[in-house]
Amino acid sequence: MTATKRPAGGERVAAFFDLDKTVIAKSSTYVFSKPFYAQGLLNRRAVLESSYAHFLFTLSGADHDQMERMRANLTNMVAGWDVEQVKSIVAETLHELVDPLIYAEAADLIADHKIRGHDVVIVSASGEEIVGPIAEVLGASHTAATRMVVEDGHYTGEVEFYCYGTGKVTAIEKLAATEGYDLSRCYAYSDSVTDVPMLSAVGHPTAVNPDRNLRREAVAKGWPILTFSNPVSLWARFQTPSSTTLAATAAVGLSAVVAGAISYRLLRRRR
Repeated sequence: MTATKRPAGGERVAAFFDLDKTVIAKSSTYVFSKPFYAQGLLNRRAVLESSYAHFLFTLSGADHDQMERMRANLTNMVAGWDVEQVKSIVAETLHELVDPLIYAEAADLIADHKIRGHDVVIVSASGEEIVGPIAEVLGASHTAATRMVVEDGHYTGEVEFYCYGTGKVTAIEKLAATEGYDLSRCYAYSDSVTDVPMLSAVGHPTAVNPDRNLRREAVAKGWPILTFSNPVSLWARFQTPSSTTLAATAAVGLSAVVAGAISYRLLRRRR
């Protein structure tokens, strides 16, 4: 998680986005299983297990027990991996594997928040070596992700910080303290019932592509529910941006162009 010390005035606003099935259409960890296999980090059995876990995750969403099993499998699997090799694989394959999976609706929403002067924070249980580069492509201000213990440039298999469940609340509260966010004015978006703690920690929670249990929770609490269903290649959308688009995004920087379309329709709807 990255943060810059700022006076805590409680006046700033952030939008906290879960990553998998909220911003991108697949599990971010699963996406990189094939290049990890090609580079010798995973064996065939691990790839098959990853595919099966992703299949279950896609069908029903991951509950607490499933997430704990995935955590245990992940820590066992990555023990001994070279950290720089992992970063290199992610950097080399990010555009090819992740770019086409980003929901257009999520990109528009991210850009909308940036136009309104809100910080965008990606909060994910996936490892920071995967989450960080994706968040950078999206133009996020900060990230909060799972951190593994590293010794001599290799993962030990132990978890330093698990960004899951109440761990996500810990992460966003730490950012709120350092960045001066007023959580009662902040936004959060997620697809999973395991993120109810994060959604409950802000004033404007929204369920996105919710699993069955989160949908039930959202209906009971009166939270908005959004459906994102259009993954597109963001790079293709912005290969030749018009002068109007560039002018409109100058105030929020080039990252907003990469992050998504500047959706004044969304902005007008919220006023």
